[in-house]
Amino acid sequence: MSTAFLFPGQGAQLVGMGADIAKTFPVAAEVFEKANAVVGFDLRKVCFEGPAETLNTTTMSQPAIFATSAALLEVLRTEPATKAIAPTVTAGLSLGEYTALYAAGIITFEDGLRLVKKRGEAMQAAADATEGTMVSVIGLDEDKVQQLCEKAAEGQVLAPVNFNCPGQIVISGDVAACERAAQLAPEFDAVKAIRLEVAGAFHTSMMASAAEALRQALSECTLTEPASIKTLANISADYYPSAAAVAEGLAQQLTGPILWHKCMERLLAEGVEKFYEIGPGRVLTGLMRRINRKTRVTNISSAESLKALMETQ
Repeated sequence: MSTAFLFPGQGAQLVGMGADIAKTFPVAAEVFEKANAVVGFDLRKVCFEGPAETLNTTTMSQPAIFATSAALLEVLRTEPATKAIAPTVTAGLSLGEYTALYAAGIITFEDGLRLVKKRGEAMQAAADATEGTMVSVIGLDEDKVQQLCEKAAEGQVLAPVNFNCPGQIVISGDVAACERAAQLAPEFDAVKAIRLEVAGAFHTSMMASAAEALRQALSECTLTEPASIKTLANISADYYPSAAAVAEGLAQQLTGPILWHKCMERLLAEGVEKFYEIGPGRVLTGLMRRINRKTRVTNISSAESLKALMETQ
């Protein structure tokens, strides 16, 4: 029976995440201790206590989500009732791809955490140097969103970048172009267009400097060749064939679109039967409901959800 482990990305963070599992499971507490040693500050305290304005920054939310997801994964891997649950494939939404690669044994915990810390810092620096933002467009298909971007761009950067699920596509680019798109969206019969609380135009050419910084950081990491557990690449909805492809895919991800909808369609077409979302929140569980209503995702985001899972095994 094929099983997919799915990992959420930026935006899934919430103050208090991981506190209950660290209190309940010593192995989870150890993951946060290890994370603190790697990043060189009290990441655990930011996850458990906030404040929200600190946790929600690009530089902080990325290592925080990675560490929390890894702590939940560690409990799943080590508890007698659940350690038999193992993935045949992993996938993660944008930032979540790093946790997916860690779960597949391609990146170590330490390198994964260093990379996401660097990624967050580089994305923030690129955002500070540009005037960009993102808008979630609800109720349009890919063609209509593309037409909307072409009309609103007026020579500026504007493109669809997050293909999350049917009827939910995020566009990204110059602030002015995004504002024009939000105003024009009703003309294209969009249900609504919501500006997102993000630092910049992620997944566009405006993140080119961040991609360069990340390429440099990746060159200093040792990536293991993909083996028995396959990982889907956000940028192509194909499995990573090699460690070199992983490094290139992670760098390209910063300036290119995230094809989450296609990734999930591929897993469903290949007959994956069990899905687990491992990390804070329920974002991916909600997206799957929109992609295929019949597919159940087991959400693992808290001590309570872990205990409930243990009781069913």
